[in-house]
Amino acid sequence: MQEDTAPPPARNHVLDVTHSGQGKAWVWRHEAMDDALTERVSFAMAQKLGLSELTCRLLTSRGIGIDAAETFLSPRLRDTMPDPLCLRDMDRAVACLTDIVLQQQNVGILGDYDVDGGCGTALLTETLSELGCQVHTHIPDRIAEGYGPNAPAIEGLLAKGAATIICVDCGTAAMEVLDPFSGRVPMIVLDHHKPDGARLPQAIIVNPNRLDCDSQLGTLCAAGVVLMTLIALSRSLAAAGFFETRRRPDLMSKLDLVALATICDVMPLQGLNRALVAQGLKVMAQGRRLGLSTLASVAGVDTPGSATACGFFLGPRINAGGRIARADLGLKLLLSQDVHEARTLATELDDINARRRDVESAILTAAEAQAEAQIAAGARFIFVHDPSWHPGIVGIVAGRLKERFNCPVFVGAEKDGVIKGSARSVPGLDVGLAVINARQKNLLTTGGGHAMAAGFGLPASQVEDLRAFLDAAFTAQASQPREAVMPIDAVMTLRGAHAALAHEIARLAPFGAGNDEPVLAIPRLRCVKCDRIGRDGNTLRVIMQDEFSNRLKGLVFRAADKAFCALLEDRSMKPLHIAGHLKCDMWQGQENLTFFICDAAPVGA
Repeated sequence: MQEDTAPPPARNHVLDVTHSGQGKAWVWRHEAMDDALTERVSFAMAQKLGLSELTCRLLTSRGIGIDAAETFLSPRLRDTMPDPLCLRDMDRAVACLTDIVLQQQNVGILGDYDVDGGCGTALLTETLSELGCQVHTHIPDRIAEGYGPNAPAIEGLLAKGAATIICVDCGTAAMEVLDPFSGRVPMIVLDHHKPDGARLPQAIIVNPNRLDCDSQLGTLCAAGVVLMTLIALSRSLAAAGFFETRRRPDLMSKLDLVALATICDVMPLQGLNRALVAQGLKVMAQGRRLGLSTLASVAGVDTPGSATACGFFLGPRINAGGRIARADLGLKLLLSQDVHEARTLATELDDINARRRDVESAILTAAEAQAEAQIAAGARFIFVHDPSWHPGIVGIVAGRLKERFNCPVFVGAEKDGVIKGSARSVPGLDVGLAVINARQKNLLTTGGGHAMAAGFGLPASQVEDLRAFLDAAFTAQASQPREAVMPIDAVMTLRGAHAALAHEIARLAPFGAGNDEPVLAIPRLRCVKCDRIGRDGNTLRVIMQDEFSNRLKGLVFRAADKAFCALLEDRSMKPLHIAGHLKCDMWQGQENLTFFICDAAPVGA
């Protein structure tokens, strides 16, 4: 779960919890939640919409007014979809692609090895193939080729007959690679990563984050940029009469790819992204894409059309191939039309993901030891690296450390005197900007990304210089001291926790970056029953009871990693404040009201 910055010291802690079982202070996620105006607006909204006042307070605290509430609860693309031509150079890209389709040329697509790159490449490949083009794809190997386009890969696509090269989720900063090809073949870049500066490759660059693009679509992932391009292309081809004799591609049926990419690339689920994901998850739930439905089955996912399924089950498995095995496995699965092939690929990715978890666990243990020493010494950020670490896993480890220490984290794998790695950050501290600035000062040989995530590379001899630069950069960005916090959206009673409320809260989904799942706090409960369940005993099931004998089932996943579980298992049954998510989950065809616990604190903590 994403954590916010700590509040000003004068602000009250929720239920006076300053140090929970997880070592966090409980604070209001939105200051407006504790505001009298919010209460009045929420009451009026509840009367108009027929919702509970708590649900309306959740909406109001997110800045959703009465007039916008219905649109938020039922997001539609027609309410949020802009004209794709608002993107800089989209007109040039569409003109080039229109000629490609009309002339039925071969196309070469070079995509990134992560979920966004795979989904964007699959979306583009599938659509151009339906339009009659022959498409050749290449996903670079993370270890052998590294991130982004490279000359041998482009030469390989040209040798297969590609008349145009399209880079997906990469290429914005690849001047050295792309410029030498500028006179030989048309090149298009469909990307969303921040450029190093004003200079761009000699290609058609469609990127909402390029400095001269005023589209206001900078939160789109690369697959979203591909979708915008295909919408504009479809309109152009229609104007040229192309569909008088051909079937027009159904782009709405492909929104499952955009939803998966948006969630896994941690893009803010607001505005257009919210509508894209909401509609895309509906497509995914229908099981139309053989590869995804097969992967969901192999992974044991009961409800594939959910943000949780995408972020925790499907995405990691698709990513696994690019991390420690064959980079193109995920793309092949997404495009598969053969039942046997899809099952084989899904099973292979599931096995690779299991191996990835084992490798991750070993690296995380070593990285945590380095991180603890740095934090104890007063560091504002974490920079850890080791020659034995697998470069395909460092991004996941960076995310884990960021969650634990609530600060920017850089994790690198060292080989032959060069460190390559990934960075993750927290709201309010832009790690992408810091990386780009460090590269411009020649402290990094490679680097780029966005506010919450980035990649980097540097000689091991320059680590200390980079540390000094990052310390100054994050000191300048930080407006106040940070502490580990648990954002709370509302406080409720156990008696008020019922299925109808859980269903109302579910209407605020899809949850993710920019629209966090509400965390509710329930005061003064006792855990009257507690069991370890699951194959590995790593799930904790509790029965919570209040002073009026109302009861509710609670669950904690990955209990071994949660320090607060000791409070829940304490058989003295002291009263606790408990925070978590209220949901109705399905088990063996039955709906169950469950509180998924995120934290717990002794009364008076």
